[in-house]
Amino acid sequence: MWERSLVLSAPGKVILHGEHAVVHGKVRSLLPPVEGLRSGSPAPDAASALRTRSDFDESKSPSVEQLHTLKEFAGIAAGASAPESLATLAFLYMCLAISAKYGDVPNVDILVWSELPTGAGLGSSAAYAVCLAAALLTACRAISCPLKEGESTARWTEEELTLINSWAFQGERVIHGNPSGVDNAVGTWGMYVGKEVSLVTSRVPMLRILLTNTKVPRSTKVLVAGVKEKILKFPAIMNPVLDSIDAISQECQSVLEAMPANPSPEYYPVLEELFDINQHHLNVIGVGHPSLDMLCRVTASHGLHSKLTGAGGGGCGITLLRPGLEAEGYDATKRDLCACGFECWETNIGAPGVTLHSSSSLNAEVLHALSES
Repeated sequence: MWERSLVLSAPGKVILHGEHAVVHGKVRSLLPPVEGLRSGSPAPDAASALRTRSDFDESKSPSVEQLHTLKEFAGIAAGASAPESLATLAFLYMCLAISAKYGDVPNVDILVWSELPTGAGLGSSAAYAVCLAAALLTACRAISCPLKEGESTARWTEEELTLINSWAFQGERVIHGNPSGVDNAVGTWGMYVGKEVSLVTSRVPMLRILLTNTKVPRSTKVLVAGVKEKILKFPAIMNPVLDSIDAISQECQSVLEAMPANPSPEYYPVLEELFDINQHHLNVIGVGHPSLDMLCRVTASHGLHSKLTGAGGGGCGITLLRPGLEAEGYDATKRDLCACGFECWETNIGAPGVTLHSSSSLNAEVLHALSES
């Protein structure tokens, strides 16, 4: 019988440099800004959801038949796209699949608590899937429980993280159909550069950023298609722009690797200039938006530098907050952005990936949520 609590967190993500260029074979650097904790509902008897339990594996995509059966079991309408429905479906699939391969997951209560807004391109579903995979795998003893007595946090071995990432990717497939795998990799390891995954905490400093949601909806699929169309129409013009974005990503990576854990101010002018150059390039390839232009103008009026993050066309932008920024200037910037109808959070980039926490490390807000569940 499982008689302990598992408290897990996984970060969301922002794309620092390389939006859209990565689709065409260029380097992308992603850094996770936010960490969120868990939430959910009691696990059902997953074994009753499907008659056959033999066709589950972390390397196999969920089948249409499996998902249809689970939707019927959970009372989820065909074609339902609400985050709550997709989260429930991902939980049912992962619980059933992991039980089928490693032995029954014990009866558990799952509570999800998150600071990540959904649908904003910040990897909220991937953070959820990573925490869920780690919790279920630990509960059925497919991986270790690495937290030792007296420790506040712990992380799994590289081999165990690889397994967590594989199952989290299946959860992302349930939610998104055909995801890239980048978001769950960031949630698992903490940083994704190009096509290689590596831990972020060993070589990238913690940097303060202001994350702004313009609340302008956009379609990543449409924006990607638009960029592709421009490249096909003007290859001699667009390909050099993508090469330049690639060079920006590599230059930024070099600067970050050279920065100490507590960087001094001289590094920031380079990072700020890279933000400006990349933002202009992203407008050139057609993924800018008036709301993002407004964001950049507002922050520039306060001496700060911003760029879009993700697909563009609205969505979110990031602003670098250099050391020594006075509270008055920060508050004025945030106030002016909110006056535009935007929503802002201050956070850090450079957080670790999925982490196991001691119950004593929970903050008051999460403890209250747990007590109400």
